[in-house]
Amino acid sequence: MQALILAAGMGKRLGKYTHDNTKCMVEVNGVKLIDRAISAIKKANINKIIIVIGYKGENLQNYLENKYKDLELVFINNKDYATTNNIYSFYMAKDYLLNDDTILLESDLIFEDSLIKDIVQDQHETLAVVAKYKNWMDGTVVTLSDESFVTEFIEKSAIDYNHVENLYKTVNIYKFSKDFFKNTYLPFLEAYIKVYGLNSYYETALKVVAFLFKSKIYGYDLKNLNWYEIDDAQDLDVAQVLFSDGGGNYDLLISKFGGYWRYNKIIDFCYLVNPYFPTKSFLSKLQVEFPKLISSYPSGLAIQRLNAERIFSVDENYILVGNGAAELINCLGKIVNGKVAVGMPTFNEYIRCFTNSEIIKIDNSKFDYAYSLETYMKYCEDADVLCIVSPDNPSGAMLSKNEALKLCEHAKKHNTMLVLDESFIDFADSDKKYTMLCNEILEKYPNLVVVKSIGKSYGVAGLRLGVLASSDAQLLQKIQDNMAIWNINSLAEYYLQTYNIYAKDYASACGKIVSERNYLTENLNKIKGIKVYPSQANFLMVDLGKTNSNNFCVEALSKFDILIKDLSTKQFFKGKNFVRIAIKNREENDILLDCFKKLI
Repeated sequence: MQALILAAGMGKRLGKYTHDNTKCMVEVNGVKLIDRAISAIKKANINKIIIVIGYKGENLQNYLENKYKDLELVFINNKDYATTNNIYSFYMAKDYLLNDDTILLESDLIFEDSLIKDIVQDQHETLAVVAKYKNWMDGTVVTLSDESFVTEFIEKSAIDYNHVENLYKTVNIYKFSKDFFKNTYLPFLEAYIKVYGLNSYYETALKVVAFLFKSKIYGYDLKNLNWYEIDDAQDLDVAQVLFSDGGGNYDLLISKFGGYWRYNKIIDFCYLVNPYFPTKSFLSKLQVEFPKLISSYPSGLAIQRLNAERIFSVDENYILVGNGAAELINCLGKIVNGKVAVGMPTFNEYIRCFTNSEIIKIDNSKFDYAYSLETYMKYCEDADVLCIVSPDNPSGAMLSKNEALKLCEHAKKHNTMLVLDESFIDFADSDKKYTMLCNEILEKYPNLVVVKSIGKSYGVAGLRLGVLASSDAQLLQKIQDNMAIWNINSLAEYYLQTYNIYAKDYASACGKIVSERNYLTENLNKIKGIKVYPSQANFLMVDLGKTNSNNFCVEALSKFDILIKDLSTKQFFKGKNFVRIAIKNREENDILLDCFKKLI
């Protein structure tokens, strides 16, 4: 058995990373792609490697010859790398492929070390390594028979994305027997080149082979093994996460502040999004209209205010729609000055965004992370602005409606702006749930500013929607002056326009969260050594006691593919081992419970 690595390409999409070297010399967490590939090849006891070089090929050849003196290295120089594609690089190695069975791999891949050894030992003489299609994948896909043989190669331009459930992405790693190459593949490869030239891909000829000889190529499913194809800087960024170890992996992921859909194995218990809404019916409606919406401008701010009025029954003159609550908080922060008192710990935007103000931090840890109404009322007497999130993030503690109204009254008496964020209040128990998004309340308390994230509770974090309400017309105008006229996109607008049809489904979805929160709380409380804080939100705060919270989160990710928020780095948790976990569906919540039972 020998290995063939195709490494002639320029890697233009990687920009600065391939300015002086070819793609396989790019490093992922300090290790070059070519070194990772050769390490896997050596573990499979393969000692002969044929490498087709081209762009910056001399650099690669010198590097490998100096480092791997224990291997038989054969270099083939594709001088026409700039005008040809990998079909020519592959064809240039044909004489070697006729002499021995070969593992073929492209040089821009990163994969787990065991893969090459596994496919060498596999009983099938000729196979294509494939992975179940995921939304981040790009390129040729295949279909498999019931016996897992490739039945069809489908180029990316011909993929029907409405029916991808039975598709597999080619990983660009193959095992070819010399007989398959000589008697089946090479004749078609040569015929294809004669007709279509050299600026194509070797998989195109495999497409014909798969069609004519359906039982020839076995589809070797990667299943749970990590891999990635690195074509550009974003791919490189993803690979850094997938192939980092322990705490480094966790820290890299948390630093992304989202985008976890790119990492298909991860169960995200960090970000707080309703898993039960929108319903399949609502999503289908959005999907049907998507082609029209993506090519259309959204309406301006005035129409978005009408949409918000329809949903929240708040006068359009009292409410603004933002590109997430974060945009509205940022705009509010620009026009507010003076002393701003903020309950801590909480959503960090209320600290970060008030750049023109003196921030006064109210330490809720003194009250075991609950609310002390008396304390907040005292701060009203000295602060120009008081910010409170209820239910709070990360504790889940909540002011009752009576307490909230008392605070409004006290703030009004002292001419203090009260910013009340009720982003999570729809998840409260039915006997505790209320809203300050009410014309009567807003009119009675013009000092009150209500903020609500739509993405979190309504399950559309990717649409970036939120609202801010106040009866203070001058304040709203100042905020609006800091907003773009088209601040949300057409899909988000259509979501707002259509929501009321599914309002009952939303109420039901929030009820499911309450049920799952009770289920998680009850079962976590059975685990000795931890404390679960009562919550009225779609998350729980847990004190892990003597278990180091960072180590726990790192192990949860590495052993269970679960991402959990470590709170030990946040202010007012110093020296403590607290985590925050989102409430998800029953299947995922049970995986989380298993994780806790095994790691605590």
